[in-house]
Amino acid sequence: MKYSTTPLLALIFFFVIILESNSSLANPETFIQCLTTNSDPKHPISSVVFFAGNRSYSTVLEANIRNLRFNTSTTPKPFLIIAATHESHVQAAVTCGRRHNLQMKIRSGGHDYDGLSYVTYSGKPFFVLDMFNLRSVDVDTATKTAWVQTGAILGEVYYYIWEKSKTLAYPAGICPTVGVGGHISGGGYGNMMRKFGLTTDNTIDARMVDVNGNILDRKLMGEDLFWAINGGGGGSYGVVLAYKINLVEIPQNVTVFRISRTLEQNATEIVHRWQTVAPELPDELFIRIVLDVVNGTVSSTKTVRSSFVAMFLGDTTTLLSILNRILPELGLVRSDITETSWIQSVLFWTNLRVGSSEKLLLQRNQTVNYLKRKSDYVREPISKTGLESIWKKMIELEIPTMAFNPYGGAMAKISSTVTPFPYRAGNLWKIQYGANWREDGLTNRYMELTRELYRFMTPFVTKNPRQSFFNYRDVDLGINSHESKIKSYVEGKRYGKKYFAGNFERLVKIKTRVDSGNFFRNEQSIPVLP
Repeated sequence: MKYSTTPLLALIFFFVIILESNSSLANPETFIQCLTTNSDPKHPISSVVFFAGNRSYSTVLEANIRNLRFNTSTTPKPFLIIAATHESHVQAAVTCGRRHNLQMKIRSGGHDYDGLSYVTYSGKPFFVLDMFNLRSVDVDTATKTAWVQTGAILGEVYYYIWEKSKTLAYPAGICPTVGVGGHISGGGYGNMMRKFGLTTDNTIDARMVDVNGNILDRKLMGEDLFWAINGGGGGSYGVVLAYKINLVEIPQNVTVFRISRTLEQNATEIVHRWQTVAPELPDELFIRIVLDVVNGTVSSTKTVRSSFVAMFLGDTTTLLSILNRILPELGLVRSDITETSWIQSVLFWTNLRVGSSEKLLLQRNQTVNYLKRKSDYVREPISKTGLESIWKKMIELEIPTMAFNPYGGAMAKISSTVTPFPYRAGNLWKIQYGANWREDGLTNRYMELTRELYRFMTPFVTKNPRQSFFNYRDVDLGINSHESKIKSYVEGKRYGKKYFAGNFERLVKIKTRVDSGNFFRNEQSIPVLP
């Protein structure tokens, strides 16, 4: 079969330019031929290769940048993007990237908070393997399972499950535009985790491309490697093509609510009570708190608003009975509550009106901001005095928010070693710190305000190590330069212990066995043993 040579010639020309600035890169013609030779000729790879100067390059690059901090004129850009549409494109990217010693970044949905899936902190040339075209969702209601390619977004997964069944669901995140690949491989969670656990607790198989370009399923890769890619960050060991997931049974209707209370409306008392009862509530009930600073009732004053957002796998009457008995301080009434289908509850949690079209879940576009996120875990209740000091600090800083996500339920029943995600029993809730802004000139200030709140919270959170959630990637915890195996291990341990605690060393051993040359790497990947 004969293919047009125009894309290849343009690509070769571009690589000549790259070579002039970095002589360590491979011979461009050899690299291009490598990509072509190692992909299926029925699916020409030349049509999915984008390079600087190509009119589609910026469109493809920016389509899945979810943080404007990494879309500026000074942001390091990949010299090449491979937007794979066939598994052989992934195999070719791995085989040729390794053969020619080129660093490869793997992007699924682009929600990597610190951009590690599509930028570099090293200044060295790199290319991006973009998975967004590999997005099939194959639902089997008979076995209550689905095969989901890693370029799919959660909204697509939810929609195609709902198309087939109104009483099956998948316990994953609340943001529909999050990519499946990063979400599952990093231990994603959602508002049903107290009943069904994490995404990783509902994964039963996977397909991946290993460092040799081979496609492996769970049987071929073995239980150790399957364990690692199911919560230990898949991009450290290979390229995950798809996950087979368990679907869970849910009621025909579920119940949700969102109510807010300020400090003047007894928020301190309610939050203080919430932190002891939320992890002990029935497993079917999840109540998140979102804390932010708003205008007070008195002119020119500020106050802290606590928004309570809930998901209950049951009916309104039962929910009212539970909360009026266990958390009467909240003052929940029937008019606060909405009973609806599970798929509509997904829209509710996305701040869309109940009754909106379910097809909105298929949209990949979203409003993009500059942002920073950090995380913590809490194991001991915070006193009222402690909460009051936190409110005072939040009002002083004004910008950063916090979200408290309760644990307990299934999270306390599953062992900390079943998957690489270690933070199970004993953790009361997880904190997500956040700041969003719209102007590049505010970046340094808003980043520092978020860090200042994080520092202030030190007495109230876990210690030795201070725990963090891998899917809330935070380069403040450390960056790996990968300059040598010894240095890489030391740098990797700094952030790795905070993300994976006692599971870190097992991940390192698996990484060393399956990718001793450390081809699959980024600034916070699992290192190899020295």
